[in-house]
Amino acid sequence: MDLQFLGATGTVTGSKYLLRGNDATVLVDCGLFQGYKDLRLRNWSPLPVSPASIDALILTHAHLDHSGYVPLIARQGFRGKVFCTPATLDLCRILLPDSGHLLEEEAEYLNRHGLSKHTPALPLYTREDALRCLKLFSPVEFGQSWKPARGLNARLSPSGHMPGSSFTHVDDGKRAVLFSGDIGRPEDLVLKAPTPMDGADYLVVESTYGNRLHERADVLQQLADVINRTAARGGVVVIPAFAVGRAQTLMYCIHLLKRKHAIRDLPVYLNSPMAASATRVYRQHLDELRLSPAECEAMARGVQVVETPEESRELNTRRGPMVIIAASGMATGGRVVHHLKAFAPDQRNTILFAGYQAGGTRGATIAGGAPTVRIHGEDVPVRAEVAMLDTLSAHADGDEIVEWLRGFSAAPRQTFVTHGEPAAADAMRQRIERELHWSCRVPYYLESVPLG
Repeated sequence: MDLQFLGATGTVTGSKYLLRGNDATVLVDCGLFQGYKDLRLRNWSPLPVSPASIDALILTHAHLDHSGYVPLIARQGFRGKVFCTPATLDLCRILLPDSGHLLEEEAEYLNRHGLSKHTPALPLYTREDALRCLKLFSPVEFGQSWKPARGLNARLSPSGHMPGSSFTHVDDGKRAVLFSGDIGRPEDLVLKAPTPMDGADYLVVESTYGNRLHERADVLQQLADVINRTAARGGVVVIPAFAVGRAQTLMYCIHLLKRKHAIRDLPVYLNSPMAASATRVYRQHLDELRLSPAECEAMARGVQVVETPEESRELNTRRGPMVIIAASGMATGGRVVHHLKAFAPDQRNTILFAGYQAGGTRGATIAGGAPTVRIHGEDVPVRAEVAMLDTLSAHADGDEIVEWLRGFSAAPRQTFVTHGEPAAADAMRQRIERELHWSCRVPYYLESVPLG
């Protein structure tokens, strides 16, 4: 069996791991590259393997950096099944068509304003491509063993990162590979803790926060402080948030703060129909949450959902105090980009980031203190306060990853550290080698490794 790394090397995006056996070829995760232009251009390059030759896909979870390439690979000839948990399928039904729609919108905008070097600018894939690929999905329950392809067995276990997210265990009867996907946090406010695992012969582990520790602070107090000082200025808090995961956690936190009267009863807008749909999925998979049905209901009632583009544009004409939660989480697209354009130039407002900002994204530019940010071909001044809430991350930090690894019954023969910027991945490698004394390394893009 061979393992090839088609993504998530030197970056936190584009997760794709190709397993080749004697009788089968399986791709674990099928994500989009995001961030720097040279990474995004990889989305347009052909895979080093024919999509038609891949027997099956297995998705660890629904975030686009793990699932967003599925519509394209299906259009290019993949005809196998896409295996994932029921919640991952429910979320992909929301995320993938929306991704195609946004790609079409972006191409249309570039063409309308003559901002592309290409004539015409084309979307990577369309909403129709995404809808068609969903016919290939085949849900598998947690803990169920099944055969994704000839000679291979697989099993999914809850990873606590988002509803449906899983650790993926694949074996051929002689050797086993465990893919961590994204590892959740043991004390998450909304999701249950990651499942302890026995390990495997080979491990592929994420390292998004491999060189960092999440601040051990009161996240509710931090959020209250940001909202209260912005409200006192009469400002608007704009929160770029991933529509699946971060938006729901923020909604729950704001619900708790209002219930405790820690913040004033100001209007909170959820400007993401996708996030509203994802919240319904949360309520359908309560067994993966720490929340009761009543708490889920209260969380959803606490926001005003902005449905139409006209309503979204109208928000930009209002003044605070108010809170706007809008996708996307790294400000790479979606409605939040228009809000940043409207509210970033005013020092009364606050841009609050509540998650990781990959290099090369607008979010990283703003979080890094840039005086301007490029939006729709314009340099928009950033005079608003910029704040961070790292404690809301759904990714385990360095300590939490190592603690999860300590639960293995035996050391893997080899550990591969992926899904991290270079410094984070190498820091994780060093910790695993020094603290666990495991054989460990950071693979490079397109590297192929024989698994003996």
